[in-house]
Amino acid sequence: MDFFNSLVLTFTPLFVAIDALGNVPVVLSLSQDMDQRQKHRMVSIAIMTAALVGLAFLLFGRLVLGLLNIQVYHFAIAGGLILLALAVRDLATGKMVDAPSKEEMTAVVPLGTPITVGPATLTTLIVLTDSYNLWLVLLSFALNMALTWIVFHKSHLIGRFMGQGGLRAVSKVMSLLLAAIGVRVIISGMKGLFPGLL
Repeated sequence: MDFFNSLVLTFTPLFVAIDALGNVPVVLSLSQDMDQRQKHRMVSIAIMTAALVGLAFLLFGRLVLGLLNIQVYHFAIAGGLILLALAVRDLATGKMVDAPSKEEMTAVVPLGTPITVGPATLTTLIVLTDSYNLWLVLLSFALNMALTWIVFHKSHLIGRFMGQGGLRAVSKVMSLLLAAIGVRVIISGMKGLFPGLL
């Protein structure tokens, strides 16, 4: 039961940060002139890129923080502010990051990173390792990557079923959850730096 609870608590923030359903319109836009084989190849390369970026940051992120003499609490507060800012921007403008020009729309950039694994996901990964075992965070990240791969591959069916309005609504709910997670991470970092303050 403890394993299941921990898995849910590590899987959910990553699921919200990656926002696979909210990114379905991006996948549809990138693949509109592709045949099925080209689309599958684009999605596979994008997920592979996202997984490698996330894994590298997960394994070496703490080492980089140590070299820069940055405590996890500092990173938690900064990361929480980034999560909150990204969520607020998405709620206000409808996008977390600026879309690049058509020529730059490839599987690696922007679909692999920063859309699938960007600042929100990287921040969530490093913050989770402060509270949970590395292998559990790795498992949750792997499950999220597998789920994202399925969602992207089935994006045309999901888009047809939910419609633009449904996809937009899901994306907004995810942004609200991301904002709440950002606030929680900020408070957690403040408690770590100032134990008697909160």
